[in-house]
Amino acid sequence: MNIQEFCRDAAAKDRFGMKDPKLLEKRLCRLLSDVLEKGVRVHDGREVVTGYDYNELYDWDLYFECLFLSYFGISQYCRNGVEMFLDRQEPSGFVPRTMGIRFDKPRHHFKPFLAQIALLGSRQEKDFRWLDGKYYEKLCKYLQYWFWHCDADKNGLCFWDGSDHSGMDNQEPRLGFIGQMEYEGVDLNCYLVRELDAMSEIAREMGKSEDAKKFNSHSDRLVSLIVEYFWDEEDGFYYDRSEVTGEKNRIKSVAGLLPLWLGKIPQEHADRLIREHLLNPEEFWLRYPVATWAKSEDGYYQERKGGECNWMGTTWIPTNYMVFHGLVKHGAGEAARKLAEKTYDLVISEREVREYYNGETGSGQGLNPFWGWSSLGLIMPYEFDQGYDPSEPGCDRYIAVEVN
Repeated sequence: MNIQEFCRDAAAKDRFGMKDPKLLEKRLCRLLSDVLEKGVRVHDGREVVTGYDYNELYDWDLYFECLFLSYFGISQYCRNGVEMFLDRQEPSGFVPRTMGIRFDKPRHHFKPFLAQIALLGSRQEKDFRWLDGKYYEKLCKYLQYWFWHCDADKNGLCFWDGSDHSGMDNQEPRLGFIGQMEYEGVDLNCYLVRELDAMSEIAREMGKSEDAKKFNSHSDRLVSLIVEYFWDEEDGFYYDRSEVTGEKNRIKSVAGLLPLWLGKIPQEHADRLIREHLLNPEEFWLRYPVATWAKSEDGYYQERKGGECNWMGTTWIPTNYMVFHGLVKHGAGEAARKLAEKTYDLVISEREVREYYNGETGSGQGLNPFWGWSSLGLIMPYEFDQGYDPSEPGCDRYIAVEVN
């Protein structure tokens, strides 16, 4: 379909306030143009993509940026990005999570999205041959690094190297500081489940049936551990856990909602997460949800105090996107529709797409210009209406929109 047809379809039911599909078309075209004209960089002889104007390339950002680009049939940055990062892999399996000139993170392993990026691009191109041999083995080694290096107590759950490693930069009360390496993150282990699922799909596509079974079995075990160690029955919430004390760190952040994205947790857990916490205006359901730090928690604030990336209550579109698809998977259609609508309103209301947003006022914060992962807010209503989820590891069909 072309961009005009796509926008008409997105606005057809007029359930999301999109009375003027021309506005959506204008914003999508402008955003795509910015990505391709300003966001494409050459690193190590490859064209790669970033949402940042200072040339930095980040791990999970690449995944969400490539999800948006998949709508326009653009897939090459998946392969290019995966190859670029894996070519920097150390013998241990470690892969640095950033690349550029500004924010080097030599200690931080690439967040568990590499296999999901590789799967997204390979499925779009219907070609897994580039992975056969060298890069498949590197992906296996990178994934193994999480489980042998980042699990000191060997209970099967991995820890972050402080809040900065998680990407939720200033959530130190939840995860500590760089070098602490103490807290098993709910978010991290959910990403690892999805990464194992993606590796299972890749192995299956490549005819490696035994590997596919092993990855799938590991994914199932990890889901069981997430439920066993992180779920708190009294509070009805998933909390991070300290490897030092063995105790849950009872702080409510958006990370505790991310098990919804797996679609594999007990339905009664999902129901409580949604009813008692997500839809609670005193916790996560702000005027523009989802708060990344519960309003009821100490340290909650909205307007940045300096140059920090604030994850202490503000609304970030990628976490909205994960929660949104989790709601769909657990049959919470009305909550998913509302979240898609509110996220769309948030992103479309600003003249420029912003890095993140004030969840109480809707004002944009962070980088400007920015053409990265917040773009997903513009297509969430379409995904809801179409029942479409390009982030699902089992997805094998992709929308391709032509831009004139």
